[in-house]
Amino acid sequence: MKRKVFVLLLTGIMGLNLLAGCQGKEKEETVMAEETEIQVFIAASLNAVMTEIAEKFNEDYPNVKITLNADSSGTLLTQIQEGYECDIFFSAAQKQMDELEADGFVIEGTRADVVNNQVVVLTLKDSGTKVTGLENLKDAESIALAGGSVPVGKYTRQALVNLDLLEEVEDVSLITTEEVSAALGGAEISEQDNVSKVLIAVAEGSCEVGTTYYSDTYGYEDKVEIIETVSYDLTGNVIYPVSRVVNDEADEAQEQSAVDFYNFILSDDAKAIFDAYYFDTNVG
Repeated sequence: MKRKVFVLLLTGIMGLNLLAGCQGKEKEETVMAEETEIQVFIAASLNAVMTEIAEKFNEDYPNVKITLNADSSGTLLTQIQEGYECDIFFSAAQKQMDELEADGFVIEGTRADVVNNQVVVLTLKDSGTKVTGLENLKDAESIALAGGSVPVGKYTRQALVNLDLLEEVEDVSLITTEEVSAALGGAEISEQDNVSKVLIAVAEGSCEVGTTYYSDTYGYEDKVEIIETVSYDLTGNVIYPVSRVVNDEADEAQEQSAVDFYNFILSDDAKAIFDAYYFDTNVG
């Protein structure tokens, strides 16, 4: 009699555990299957590559809508600080990520360096420009240059400082476009608020030369020519960090999808796509 009772009790416990396990699995699958949307803020120079990475991710996660907000890292930082909903921030420089982290927006343990890039001086193909690089940038009739708050604008200013073409200051991002123009002998400079607009200004012939990233030339090989690839000795490393961002408005499905996409950005599959778009993934 006791043996029979024991068997019945054991069978009941196993049944309850199996039921709990099934319910837990069903809950997880429900979260995964639920339609959701995540907000991903990316530096403008990442727009093309991140569009492809998002499409690749959606092959396995078709239920997740990834909304990419592409602009200068400084503009994106300001938007997050002002309360814009954001799940992932992918910056073109450490400075903006440093500030975001100091303000408590970065989820602890999620900051990671993903790729390196390189500043280049561009011109339209067959433009006949006399400019051969940053050292004689003043010979251009017109220059497209990002503002100092834009990472590529900051890196360009740092390179000009290291070439003794600009005076050394504590924060090169504060050097105004007018000051750059004066240092270059009054050169005409068209200030742009992100790197993509610099590229377009050169590719459309609005400006004779401009400074962008090497990765920005992807897809424009027939339109633009690289005059100079600026060495890291002049600019420093052009590291792009990513992090998850505190989002109090996110529900469980959105949070899980943000984790999944963040992990995918750091995966070998994404690394192969970054490589194809001229980014340097050797940042270890």
